Formats: sequence, structure tokens, C-alpha cells
Amino acid sequence: MPDRREQEHDADEIGPLVRPYVIAQGRERSDTVQLDMVSVVIAARAEVDEVSLEPEQLRILDFCRRPQSVAEVSSHLHLPIAVTKVLIGDLIGRGYVLARAPYTTESPVSRDILQAVLDGIQRL
Repeated sequence: MPDRREQEHDADEIGPLVRPYVIAQGRERSDTVQLDMVSVVIAARAEVDEVSLEPEQLRILDFCRRPQSVAEVSSHLHLPIAVTKVLIGDLIGRGYVLARAPYTTESPVSRDILQAVLDGIQRL
């Protein structure tokens, strides 16, 4: 039978793995939202029902008063990215945060439209 020190050592090793699983309620992904590591998240409301939220979710709301990527939130909370996505997905579902894809350097406008705008400007 293992002695007390061995049991404490085993609990220390297991604790970091079990805790995120419990925080995410056993879910590996959000049921409603698909988030990317670079998705940008921002708090949408100042008033929240703090009693119904997990401490980690309250920390997300506090941290996301300014836009943050999912990866930044995960790093700030010291949680795996999958767990962070689940927590953020729950907050999005409750209307507490908003998320969007990051801005890219690629132009969403076709070359033809840009040429038409340029031609219109030159005619002025």
C-alpha cells in the first residue's frame, strides 16, 4: 500500500489534468460556437450574474474588457486552449462576450471592384 507522500505526489500529478476537465464539464468543444485560436473575444456586458458563472469565466470577462485572442485568454488563465474555447463558447451563448474572426491582410474585395472605385475617383 502506498504511503501518504506517494499518494500526495500522485494527486499533484493528476490534479492539473482533472481540473480542466471539471471546469469544462467534461466537454472537449463548445456545443454552439466554433472558435479559432486567433478569434478575437471582447466582453459585451458590464453587468453579469456572477453567481451563475465559474471563477474562470469571471476572469475571462475581466480580461476581455479589451479585445483579446482566444490564445491570449488561454495563456492568461493558464488553461488548455480547448477548455478556454468551451468557457468562451458558454459566455457567447449567454450573451456576455462577442467573438469574431481576426482581421486579415488579405483583401475581401475583388480586384474588379477596386478597379471600378479607382475609375470612379479618376472621373471626379
